[in-house]
Amino acid sequence: MTTKIFTDLFKLFFPHVCRCCGNALLNSENQICTECILHLPLTNFVDIVNNPVEKKLWGRAQIEAATSLLFFSKKGNVQKILHEIKYKNNIKLAHFMGNQLGIELKKSNRFNDIDIIVPVPLHRKKQKERGYNQSEEIAKGIVNHFDKEINTTSLIKTTYTKSQTKQNRFSRWKNVSEIFSVTNTDKIENKHILLVDDVITTGATLEACAKELLKIPSVKVSIATLAYAGD
Repeated sequence: MTTKIFTDLFKLFFPHVCRCCGNALLNSENQICTECILHLPLTNFVDIVNNPVEKKLWGRAQIEAATSLLFFSKKGNVQKILHEIKYKNNIKLAHFMGNQLGIELKKSNRFNDIDIIVPVPLHRKKQKERGYNQSEEIAKGIVNHFDKEINTTSLIKTTYTKSQTKQNRFSRWKNVSEIFSVTNTDKIENKHILLVDDVITTGATLEACAKELLKIPSVKVSIATLAYAGD
């Protein structure tokens, strides 16, 4: 009884609230309330060949398949989710959303031959500043549905770059070209890699990562992100 009273008091002063609408969560809810989950703007790209994510990378990198879970819009709930994950240390939300992405990926036979999961890396300085890599935390949610290794050592970011949030397509491409490299190549040779990131906007970062990975013999690359932001 004492434990229940303490728990109820804790919830009164430090309520578990939905990261989208701010309403208190029920005991059965996690991070996002059921109402907001039901209204998240799903892309349904996962089974569509030549979907907008794939088209964005045409002629830039040879991708087997690519998808995003949600459509991004400014000031919408998806932006709130990404902001919580990237800037507010909400690792639990990253795992929760990665799990939702994993559910979608598992539904499709286009991703069923994935061998290994590789999150887009942060530069070691940026990761030290932030304390975590949001793409890696999303991958930890995805792996709940794939009995595969998350590899964080074979793809590295070699140059510290400034934020790309307000940059145009050319600036983003210039900012990330030739700043990734591959090490421990034996771990990814002959593998079908699922490259994971939080959001695809211009595709510059994912293009740069994929190009490096595809230099390794017999590597194939597919892509999954939480959100698709268009241009």
